[in-house]
Amino acid sequence: MKLYYMPGACSLSPHIVALETGIPLQLVKVDGKTKRTENGDDFLQVNPKGYVPALLLDSGELLTEGPAIVQYLADQKPESALAAPNGTLPRYHLQEMLGYINSELHKTYSPLFKPDTPEATRAERKEYLLRRYQLLEGVLARQSFLLGEHFTVADAYLFTITNWARHVELDLSGFPALLAFQKRVAERPAVQEALEAEGLRKKTA
Repeated sequence: MKLYYMPGACSLSPHIVALETGIPLQLVKVDGKTKRTENGDDFLQVNPKGYVPALLLDSGELLTEGPAIVQYLADQKPESALAAPNGTLPRYHLQEMLGYINSELHKTYSPLFKPDTPEATRAERKEYLLRRYQLLEGVLARQSFLLGEHFTVADAYLFTITNWARHVELDLSGFPALLAFQKRVAERPAVQEALEAEGLRKKTA
């Protein structure tokens, strides 16, 4: 399988999940501005949506949208327990959390990366993010991960999105449980490997 990615983008989440499950992936880097892959191919011919992540299956079928991809990967290795079995209430709670991160956090960050976003809009979006993080702070103050004491694909997604805070000057110092979560996830071997592979941290000896 091939994972089309941009370093540090939301595609980091399925990259982490693949490493957690031991699923081998061929990484294909995409330039977000030119929409070209590192080999010069037109990414729009691969994914007409024009954004990552995109997972090209061995069958030739393409799967897009991060929440769908991470669940697909987890289901290939159910013994990893990164996603509860389909049809169970815990699986619906997982989807509930993925939906929350996707709609309330992920998309709210988007205008903060655009240099032409008005300051008033920027301030409003930051305030919105802080309100949404407050709910997660309460969850993480009670348990190690979003759905309990076991790492799931939702944690990979939250970790990835929350890493963006420092790039947009979003102050998360008021969320100690969230910051402890970020540190805890960052220390996982699969996460360190993914960050190194994407050039987001120095390789260790």
